[in-house]
Amino acid sequence: MKRRAFLHTTAASLPLALADVPVAVARSPLFETILDDDSDRVLVLIQLNGGNDGLNSFVPLDQLDALAVVRGNILPRRGDLLGVEGKRAFHPKLAGFRDVWNTGRMAAVQNVGYPDQNRSHFRSMDIWNTASPSDEVYETGWLGRHFDREFPGFPVGYPNREARDPAAVMVGNGVAETCQGLAGNFSIAVKDPLNQGSILEVDGSSAVGGIYGAELDYVRTTISQSNAYGRVIRQAAENGANAARYPDDVFGRRLSYVARMISGGLGTKVYVVTLGGFDTHASQVIPGDPTAGEHAERLRRLGQGVAAFQADLQALGIADRVIGMTYSEFGRRIRSNAAYGTDHGTAAPAFIFGDCIAGGTVGDNPVIDRDVDELEGVAMQYDFRDLYGTVLEDWFGVSATTIRDLLHEDYARIGGIIACSARVGSTSTSDLANDAVRLSAAPTSYTDRVDITFNVAEAGRTRLEAFDVAGRHVETLFSRRLPTGPQTVTVDAADYPAGVIVFRLQQASTVRTVRTIHL
Repeated sequence: MKRRAFLHTTAASLPLALADVPVAVARSPLFETILDDDSDRVLVLIQLNGGNDGLNSFVPLDQLDALAVVRGNILPRRGDLLGVEGKRAFHPKLAGFRDVWNTGRMAAVQNVGYPDQNRSHFRSMDIWNTASPSDEVYETGWLGRHFDREFPGFPVGYPNREARDPAAVMVGNGVAETCQGLAGNFSIAVKDPLNQGSILEVDGSSAVGGIYGAELDYVRTTISQSNAYGRVIRQAAENGANAARYPDDVFGRRLSYVARMISGGLGTKVYVVTLGGFDTHASQVIPGDPTAGEHAERLRRLGQGVAAFQADLQALGIADRVIGMTYSEFGRRIRSNAAYGTDHGTAAPAFIFGDCIAGGTVGDNPVIDRDVDELEGVAMQYDFRDLYGTVLEDWFGVSATTIRDLLHEDYARIGGIIACSARVGSTSTSDLANDAVRLSAAPTSYTDRVDITFNVAEAGRTRLEAFDVAGRHVETLFSRRLPTGPQTVTVDAADYPAGVIVFRLQQASTVRTVRTIHL
């Protein structure tokens, strides 16, 4: 989304958020079953601003020797890592994550990104918030876009008897770009739900004609909605409670507010909380102590905050209603720099937690080459839009057909994440066994041609693509239905860029990648 366009479409609401008063938005039904009054499921999005270093957050233990070569100045020592599942470990400061993981309430989805990775902070976060292709600019967020389809004419008429609560709440300053619609933003900004202010309302008897009258009517509507939503938010916060102790920092307090509003009966379905400071080009660690530094401090806050939030939900008896998910604009590069930091990269793990999460790891450990190019990031395995769609399908019961229209036409559900599935009559792709899809390349270094060998485990659409060292899309080799059985494709790579080429194979919801070198 263009910055000027975003500010323009939120111009009437944003100043109110900064003035410590609620910003009015309509509580719109959310994605079919989310609207159902019998559905009380909640999604909490945790936005990690700056680009989180996934390789140091969730360390692939089977790649430690190579990691020690390419990022030895920032890599935590093996003895300090918090091991899980034998092949993976959390950063020493993510003890909070490890504790939630050990109860079976957290999953990691490996190597999440998007084709043609953009390494600009603003543009990449814009892509994540709008679910746009990397070469297109969307003026609306991925949630706001659906709201506009369901509620043309917004914001007139909200709140009302059937929709008294906001659709989404952004805890902090400003509103959530994920919820940006054509005429306004469907989220509201809340700094402290117990201290919601109010704005003096003036009646509309002194009519003003022309375009100025329309603008004035919009402001009056915004003020009226702000006050109405402020009252229900404050009432829910007063009715709610916290039953766990949170860290004494901004992130912890914001999560405590979310738990309080949910427990107090607010009907909001989506909450957004941010944690910044992940742009660690330098001083990611303290020289000589890779367990300390800027990144370690951010991970400590993240882990402690999420652990307290999950404990709070369980103590309040509402843990089965809430799941949370982290996302960041990109991961960091595989090779560290001389300033004890890492530069903008490509894919990274996303973490999902809650009582209804199956737990464990989805996807493969990234494979690290000791001669890795300095520009190389972790190759994308899962498209972030498929992760969004999986949450919508399995948590909120949205049809796969609707998700393909909303996010992208090649949407494929990622299995093994959400245990309490709400899917009904889904036409989504099936799950395949982890070892059912295999992919290899021969030779792994080549000048003109390379043979890509794979097996088709289930008759259906198979897609094979090539990406370069920076995650840019080089070519789609094919995307079509293939019969079951082994297959070999000879790729004419003479015109491919020199350097790392990653081939990505997708069958149903299973994705495999193989790294090669074009000489």
